[in-house]
Amino acid sequence: MEDKPKIAIQGNRGSFHHVVAKNYYGEDFSLVVCETFNDSVKALLNGSADQAVMAIENSIAGSIIPNYALIDRNKLAIVGEYSLSIHHHLMALNGQQIEDIKEVHSHPMALLQCQDFFHQYPHIRLVESEDTADEARRISEHQLKGIGAIASQEAAELYGMNILAPSIQTIKNNVTRFVIIQNNGQLIAEDKINKAALKFILDHQRGSLAAVLNVMSDCQLNLTKIQSLPVIETPGKYSFFVDVTFDAFSNYDKARKLIAIMASEFKILGEYAQHKR
Repeated sequence: MEDKPKIAIQGNRGSFHHVVAKNYYGEDFSLVVCETFNDSVKALLNGSADQAVMAIENSIAGSIIPNYALIDRNKLAIVGEYSLSIHHHLMALNGQQIEDIKEVHSHPMALLQCQDFFHQYPHIRLVESEDTADEARRISEHQLKGIGAIASQEAAELYGMNILAPSIQTIKNNVTRFVIIQNNGQLIAEDKINKAALKFILDHQRGSLAAVLNVMSDCQLNLTKIQSLPVIETPGKYSFFVDVTFDAFSNYDKARKLIAIMASEFKILGEYAQHKR
């Protein structure tokens, strides 16, 4: 019998990364819990994890830029993706009401996305922490009364917490895109690939980026994401990270060969199947 794949996530059991792992892999995997994204990458590089789930973009907050740099710098490959609708729930120990809560602890992004809800409750102090689910675990484990957490439905169920208010995020259509990364290799057959993540650096010349975008258009690629990062060693120069989708792999193959010629540096970060929500 084959060993279960070891999947690294940032955050504790019940976190949104854990939810994505369960949705993507089913129940047939072994979870590797990591405190930070850097730790997830280390788990891949030292072989203690086969793949990792990493948040890369939120529909409200935008790109998670440090994670692009982590994937690039460590020569990791994106082999899949998963988009998750994020629902933030206010939870506390059983038997408590919102009026009993003096503090709510959660990740800064979760607090920011739920800020409007707490305008109704000026007596509640918002406290930043490292992880959403871990706060639910801590409150449950130490039976902390008067303290609430913002976390997922799965965290509430896992740690026996009572949801005081469901889906308290200000913008209800809140989606985070996660990528599945591994140390190297391609996961699926060429005929299944319809999305790619690319990085290129262009010479600092007028129209250089427009020329690349024209190639993408001429080759019938759909540009779904573009993100620039400065090249630290060369002030004034930028790396461009793009996501493209396509119907025919041959069109994409033509485009990537042309862009490789046009760019001073070109790199494929991943080729994979687009996740349909």
